[in-house]
Amino acid sequence: MKDEVNPRLRRWEDRTELPLLVASLVFLAGYAAHVLAPGRGFWPDLGFVAIWGTWLCFVVDFVVRLVMSGMGPLRFVRTHWLDCVVLVLPLLRPLRVVRLYNAMQRRHNEPRLSLHARVITYAGLSSVLLGFAGALTVYQCEHDAPGANILTFGDSVWWVAETLTTVGYGDVTPVTPLGRTVAVGLMACGLALLGAVTGSFSSWLVQVFTRGDEKGGAPEE
Repeated sequence: MKDEVNPRLRRWEDRTELPLLVASLVFLAGYAAHVLAPGRGFWPDLGFVAIWGTWLCFVVDFVVRLVMSGMGPLRFVRTHWLDCVVLVLPLLRPLRVVRLYNAMQRRHNEPRLSLHARVITYAGLSSVLLGFAGALTVYQCEHDAPGANILTFGDSVWWVAETLTTVGYGDVTPVTPLGRTVAVGLMACGLALLGAVTGSFSSWLVQVFTRGDEKGGAPEE
């Protein structure tokens, strides 16, 4: 039975979407506490509990959906590859907010926002969530590395903003292998997100002026 028409699986996903979104944000908050507050009272321990507790929630959800789908493991992985990626790379879990947003917009079988607005919204949400997760990761592996120039979390946030927007001033750069690996991923995401926003906005402008020409008047706002 296909995942798209499995009513039990669909009901499970609908009921767990919001709790899993909260778990995603708790995971990111726990990781932030672990990175930004080392040795400061109970915060690192609380962050550790949040990280592994929410990870367990996602593992349980993944297993339940695999069983309910009626698919074999390999087929399920092929058709749910993004879920597999975020299961292995938990810092990408907050991107589930995009999935929740999509589910909310599809209620009553009609998206309430235009395709262009949804693309821009998805790109904005993805940029913020990926940027924050990337800044935490880069700061964690760079701030005490020999020869590093990303020494504070503020430096890391500034570097992420440069990277995602493809500006790349070069005033701060990662020097560790993991930091540079994160940089490559953020560069690719920045290009993809920037292209999605630019293409969607350009398409919207073309449609606006086309409607205006067809009506023989000024373009609609």
